[in-house]
This record gives sequence, structure tokens and C-alpha cells, in this order.
Amino acid sequence: MKKETTHFFEQLVETNKSKIYRICQIYAVSPVEPQDLFQEVIFQAWKSLPQFKQKSSIHTWVYRITLNVCLRSKLKFDNDKTTRLEAVQITSANPTEDDGNLKILRECIATLDDTDTSIILLYLEEMAYKEISQITGLTENHIAVKMKRIKRRLLECMQPKL
Repeated sequence: MKKETTHFFEQLVETNKSKIYRICQIYAVSPVEPQDLFQEVIFQAWKSLPQFKQKSSIHTWVYRITLNVCLRSKLKFDNDKTTRLEAVQITSANPTEDDGNLKILRECIATLDDTDTSIILLYLEEMAYKEISQITGLTENHIAVKMKRIKRRLLECMQPKL
């Protein structure tokens, strides 16, 4: 590929690497698996770059590849979702925030199915419903309805534990 393409791809990876890795951590168990998933995502994105049709933003396209790779790996390894979510290390922007609340949130997210987990992860990455829709293939209205239900389920799960 051309030098410009290589530079563009390097910039794309640099811009999205922390978001990609956070998603990989959700779907992996051991400390090594997120790194393997991350490398697979980067490989698949590089391989697919010539087919990118610019129907969505490049960042949305990267998220879609990331979720697809992670979901395929989940089917391959059949890992326990609770264990995978325990591998995630969420750090609070507010250092006084109780880490126990984050642990409870992870436990409650672990009760969701794969689609709902993907949606809430993208929502927690502060993505708009439109972007989530493009990544998941669901309509914006469907995302909005699912988000209401997901939030309610998470609240019902978390309240007794707080």
C-alpha cells in the first residue's frame, strides 16, 4: 500500500487504540487475550481498509470491526462473561468515586446479553445513538428503546447492591 495509506492507518490506530482495547478487555479473560484481540482487530482493519466505502465515519467503521472480531472470538472461546468483565479495569475521572460502584456496574453489565452489552459499552464510550446504530446495524429508534430497557435493568440490578 502507499505511504499515505500507511500513515493514515497509523493515525487511525493511534486515535482509537484505547477505545478498541477497552472493548477487547470486555470480551477477553486473561491479561494476554485482550492483547491478542487488539492485534486481531488491527489486522482485520488493515486488511479491510481498501474496502472502506465511507458510508459511515472511519471511527464507526473501526468500532464495528472491533465488535465483530470480539464477538467472533467469544463464540470461539466460549468464555464466562462474568470473568471477562472482571478483567476490565475502569478508572474513575473522579478519584473519590467509590470503586465498589464500578464493580457493581460490571457485575450488572455481565447479566446482559451480547447485543445489550455492546450497546451499553458504546453508550459508555459517549457515542450517539446514530453511531451505535451504524455499528450494530439496529435502527436508532430500536437503540433508544433498548437503552431505556438496559438502563432500567441496570438500575434494578444495582439498587439493592448499593
